Amino acid sequence: MNWHLLGLSFITVFISELGDKSQLAAIALSGRGQSVRAVFFGSAAALLLASFLGALAGGAVAEVLPTRLLKAIAAAGFAILAVRLLFFKNEESLDYEQTP
Repeated sequence: MNWHLLGLSFITVFISELGDKSQLAAIALSGRGQSVRAVFFGSAAALLLASFLGALAGGAVAEVLPTRLLKAIAAAGFAILAVRLLFFKNEESLDYEQTP
């Protein structure tokens, strides 16, 4: 097993999931106080399944495209999202600005 890749994957996903909508949903569901354990196992299983599907899709795409090209496509996608968030107003931000 590649321990470096395992650690890097864990740290990347852990940091990206902090404050994410899925974490807020888990907080809201466990706030009802019925079964914190059920909320934990349900949300952990969902994250595990989503990560598994992402790893499968990434592995399949990596067999078709070179890794360097795949990284370039991902970087360009993130750059486009960043520029869009920084410089273009979306409809949701307009709604917040117009409310008194």
